[in-house]
Amino acid sequence: MIRIGDFSKLSRVSIKTLRFYDEMGLLKPISVDRFTGYRFYEYNQLPRLHRILALKDLGFSLEEIGQLLTGDLSAEQMRGMLKLRQAEIRQNVQEEADRLERVDVWLNQIEQEDRMSKYDVIIKKVEPVKVASVRGIVPTPPEQGSLWGELEGYLAAQHVRPAGACFSLYHDDEYKERDWDIEVCEPITADLTPGKRVHLSELPAVETMACTIHHGPFTTISEAYNAIAKWIESSGYRICGPSREVYLREAKPGGSGEMGAVSQNDPDTVTEIQFPVEKA
Repeated sequence: MIRIGDFSKLSRVSIKTLRFYDEMGLLKPISVDRFTGYRFYEYNQLPRLHRILALKDLGFSLEEIGQLLTGDLSAEQMRGMLKLRQAEIRQNVQEEADRLERVDVWLNQIEQEDRMSKYDVIIKKVEPVKVASVRGIVPTPPEQGSLWGELEGYLAAQHVRPAGACFSLYHDDEYKERDWDIEVCEPITADLTPGKRVHLSELPAVETMACTIHHGPFTTISEAYNAIAKWIESSGYRICGPSREVYLREAKPGGSGEMGAVSQNDPDTVTEIQFPVEKA
């Protein structure tokens, strides 16, 4: 028999770890001196210890290792656990590769502009949302107020309050000087009857939405659009659907037919710009 200290040196596993494996039931000593408490091991326990270390190196938890060592698992069950771990590792590798790409984008941006952008872009999942909306062609985005007037008049008549931040959907595939195709949306939870120009629908979830926050007046919001467009291109994505302009604070257009002066110039306005994207 080998004392725990010598077994530790032989296996290059710390005494503390060997004691922990004992407590977990993974590697029990052959015997424990009832007077001194010393643990004793045998040379033939080294293969089991190496199996524990090998499985731990593969990323299995100690609980999973305990299951794998019981001997009660069939070859099919063990194969299933290994395939699951294989998929998890591949997912982690992909996530780290994506993270590395984002780091490269930040570095390139700093090198090109010699400063940090004030717009941070993140990718997130946007949940499905039930909306009441009005869609129409308006000369320019600041003149979408007439659409909001129609929508809010309808909701007021139905005694329905929005269930979240309102937003505009931009349906044009590219920038236009005039005649923008815009759909103004209010999240709702109530079941309503569609109006003459009011459409009721559920927007599907978007798994990968590129998002940034603009804190400031609408008169400078183009800076945010330029920043997110540059990020999308440099990060290897492409736009795959209508963008959204989510009005989080004091950013909703007025009902007078165009955005009012207060909305356009309010420095405390907070708007989230969202683009659905996919890898190019």
